[in-house]
Formats: sequence, C-alpha cells, structure tokens
Amino acid sequence: MTSILGIGECMVELSQEDGALWRRGFAGDVLNTLWYARARMGDDDTIGFYSAVGDDAASGEMRDFITEAGIDTTPLQTLPNGVPGLYMIHLDGFERSFSYWRSTSAARQMMTNIDALWSAVSKPDFVYFSGISIAILSPEHREAMLDGIRAHMKEGAQLVFDPNIRPRLWENDAVMRDTITKAAGVADIVLPSFDDERDTFGDKTPDETAARYLAGGARKVIVKNGEEPTLMATPDLQTFVDVPPVSNVVDTTAAGDSFAGGYLSELAASGDDVAAVRAGQATAATCISFKGALAPFSEIK
Repeated sequence: MTSILGIGECMVELSQEDGALWRRGFAGDVLNTLWYARARMGDDDTIGFYSAVGDDAASGEMRDFITEAGIDTTPLQTLPNGVPGLYMIHLDGFERSFSYWRSTSAARQMMTNIDALWSAVSKPDFVYFSGISIAILSPEHREAMLDGIRAHMKEGAQLVFDPNIRPRLWENDAVMRDTITKAAGVADIVLPSFDDERDTFGDKTPDETAARYLAGGARKVIVKNGEEPTLMATPDLQTFVDVPPVSNVVDTTAAGDSFAGGYLSELAASGDDVAAVRAGQATAATCISFKGALAPFSEIK
C-alpha cells in the first residue's frame, strides 16, 4: 500500500467542441497528476487532494467529481462563500493556450488554516506540489508552506515538485525564480520541463537544468524535453531515457501533469527510476491522444 497527497487547485475547465459549443470539465495541474496516478495504481493505494473549494453548487459538483475518480477529498477545505476558478483551452492545431479566471478562487486561500496542511502531509509516502500550487498563494502563505512542510512530513516520505512555470501568475520574474528555486531546494525529486527552464533561467541544455537544481538541494531531477530524451540526474548519476514516438497527438494539455502521474505511480510501485520515467512517458503519450486534460481511466496504462 502506498499513499500520495497532491497540494494544488482544481478549476472548472472549458474545452471547445464544435462551433460555439464548449464542454465543461474539472481539472488543474496537480489534480491532473493525481488523476493519472490513480488510474495506474492499485485499489489499496490511497491518493488524496489538499486544496480549498467554496460552498457553491460548482464546488459541490467538483468535489463529487474528484471523489468519484477515487481520490480522497477529506483534506479539501471548504470556504464559506468561496468559488472555484475557471479556465478555457484554446487550440491551434494540437498546441494549446489558456484564458484564466481565478483571481478570487477558493484555492488561493488553501493555506489559511495551515494546521490542516500539516495534518494532511503527516501521513502520505509522497507529497506532490507544483509551481502553480505556490504561485497562486499570497507571499506569506507560500513562505509558511515552504518553510514548514518538510518538518511535518513523516520520516522517509518524499517531497516531489514540478516547477510548471507560469510567469503570469507571479508578482514578477525575480520572485518567481527565487521561489521556484527555494521550492526545488526542499524537494527530494524535481520534475522540470526544459523549455520552461530555458526561457526562465537561461539554461542551454537539460544538463544545466539538472545541475542547477541539484546544486540548490534537490536530490533527484527528471528533466522532460518534449520528443527529446528525458534526463534523470542525481549527484552521482546521469541517465537519458529515449521517448517513444507518438503519432496520434490531439491536444498537449496536461502532458507534463500526466508524465508526473505515471512517474509517481510506477516509482511508488517498484522504486525503479528508469521504469518510472518510461511510465511517465507512456502516460503522457496517452494523455495527448485525447482532448482536454483528463484521458479516460480505461485508456491509461
């Protein structure tokens, strides 16, 4: 039995169907990762979601959706008069861009009761969060989270961080770079995407990305690089894992999130890093074969 807790947000997702019709769903980068991990893990394994939702109808439907997916919503905080954020997917071919309405979302206040977070992170074997998880918080809340999270996790548990860099969410570039570096420095495993790291930190190669995060305190770095080989690096080892070709790309939304879900599920099951990277690649290949962030459970391998 293995347990994973994700810390992040869930939003209402709108993805375009035909013409002026839009399909409503629920998604968010950390929830997406938990979805893919849940699909690949056993019934005895526990996956939980820490966030905050409102007490409106949309929040209730969101909570029901997450529960029905087999993800434990016990850690979810309910905020009176809160509402969820919303985002819209725009596709140009199979590449995507987004419009967001999240400035007043309940998830931005998920650290208001910090003791609830400490209780939630004290139990699982893996705790997972992203750059978006901390970007949406107030400076005071993100500082409290990053300063205290390791001390409240159980012995032997691993903290996993995906930088998932979204500059528009941050106060400025300097705060973004400093906070992402701090978050990676307290993590056991960091899962960056090279294109984001190149644009944000000026890295010229995935090796530079891995070296920078390892020097900052991370114990293991997995650098995703699109169709190029995935780099797995520790202070003592570098391994590149080739990415199998994918021919039926429909929508790249949640490609990195699904990689993280596949990677975590296999790492929890076998402890084999290379097998975990391959599981992440295979899960991402499935994800991008469907519209929207969440592929059907029946298709996820």
